Amino acid sequence: MKKFILYFLFCFACINFASAQGGVIILEGNYQGKNLYVQNPFGSGGVGFCVTEVKVNGNITTDEIPSSAFEIDMKPHKLNIGDKVEVKIFHKEDCKPKVLNPEVLKPKSTYEVVSMTADKDGNIKWTTKSETGKLAFAVEQYRWNKWVKVGEVDGVGTPTSNEYSFKVVPHSGKNQVRVRQTDYSGQPRLSKPTEYMSEVPEIEYAPMKASKEITFFQKGKSDKQIETMYEIYDQYGNIVKKGFGSKLDVSNLPKGGYFLNFDNKMGEFVKK
Repeated sequence: MKKFILYFLFCFACINFASAQGGVIILEGNYQGKNLYVQNPFGSGGVGFCVTEVKVNGNITTDEIPSSAFEIDMKPHKLNIGDKVEVKIFHKEDCKPKVLNPEVLKPKSTYEVVSMTADKDGNIKWTTKSETGKLAFAVEQYRWNKWVKVGEVDGVGTPTSNEYSFKVVPHSGKNQVRVRQTDYSGQPRLSKPTEYMSEVPEIEYAPMKASKEITFFQKGKSDKQIETMYEIYDQYGNIVKKGFGSKLDVSNLPKGGYFLNFDNKMGEFVKK
C-alpha cells in the first residue's frame, strides 16, 4: 500500500511538472537584421499572458513579454547578418502565441554580382557581395530558346566578397550563362548573362528515321562523333528522355514522331 501511494504521488508530480512546462515554438534560420513580432493571447483561464519565456540561441531575452503583443529584439544578442539563429518561445499548455513574421529568419536573396567571366571551355567564375543567407546558386545555360539549369553551387551567405566557379559543358558557337537564386518568396534573383565563344564544332545527327539509335557527329564528318546534351519530346510536348553522349538509344521508344533538342539546335526524327 505504501509503495502504491509513493508511486501515485510520483506520477502526480510528473503530470504537474509536464503541465507547468507547457509548450514551445521553435524557429530556426539566419539573422537578416530584423526583429520578430509575437501575438500573445491570455491563458484559457483569463489570468496572465500565454508566453512564459523567450530564448535566442539559448539566452533568455529581456523583452516585455507580459503584453498582448511584443517584439523579440535581436540587437542585444550581437548577431551578424547571416548568423544562425534559434528562437524558442515557451508558452502555457492551454494557449498558443503566434509569430507574425517568421519569414524574417529565412534566407533572402540579396546578392550582387561584382564580376563574372567564362572561357571557351565553359569554366565559369563569379564574385558576389551583399549575401545575407545561405542559398544555392542555380547555374543556367541558354540553349534551345530557353534557359536550362545545368548545375548548382552552394552559396556562402555572408555579405563579404565570395568567389564561385563551375564547369559548364559548352555547345557550338556563342554560349550564354547566368546564375539564379530563389528565396522563400519564390521570386528568382538573376545575374546578367555572360557570353563566350566555344571551340565546339557544329553538330548534326542521323538517321532521321531510327529504330535503334541516333548518332551525333561533327557537321560534314559523319565519322567524327561528338558528345552533346540532348532532350527528346513526344508529339504532346512531354519530355521522354534526356542525357549527354555521342549516341542516343531510341530502341525503347514507341513508334512515331519526336522532337530532338541537341547542341544548340532543335530537330525532329521518326522512331520506326
